[in-house]
Amino acid sequence: MRVIAGQYRSRRLVAPPGSDTRPTSDRLRETLFNVVSAAVPDSVWLDLFAGSGAVGIEALSRGARMVYFVESAPRAAKTIRANLRSLSITEGFEVQERGATQALRALDAAAVACDFCFVDPPYANDSAYEESLGFLSQSRLLTPKTVVIAEHDKHSDLSDRYGALQKFRRLQQGDAVLSFYKQK
Repeated sequence: MRVIAGQYRSRRLVAPPGSDTRPTSDRLRETLFNVVSAAVPDSVWLDLFAGSGAVGIEALSRGARMVYFVESAPRAAKTIRANLRSLSITEGFEVQERGATQALRALDAAAVACDFCFVDPPYANDSAYEESLGFLSQSRLLTPKTVVIAEHDKHSDLSDRYGALQKFRRLQQGDAVLSFYKQK
């Protein structure tokens, strides 16, 4: 696994040990950032269920101003911190080592507003998608321009609508799908 482009291009990232985490593939991250690249500089990201932190680190590499990494698994949160240290990234991020719902509530209460929210729970955890996307749809974390991107398995298509969030694009690559949402 590596950083695709930007300041840290081609630098290696490590994944958390074990099979509990499924890192977003280099190819899928490249597809994602090809779609959103023009809006990444100076943006604020929420990397929910961050795993190795690869998506948020890619955003930082391409000029994002701030990334909030949210990861409840201690080993994965430790890996995110290790990846940031290995790239000498010392600012422009916050690692929230807690559950997604707790982190979303805390960030919402702190009046954080995101340009991009990347949601990637374990594929089989349908309730994590429902809870996260449902909360985001009614939170202050989103602005009218915020894009919410959910990565999921091609066999479990997400709903077209979660509250105020409406799906506007779907990209499939292999077994993985990126569903893009905006407030309507």
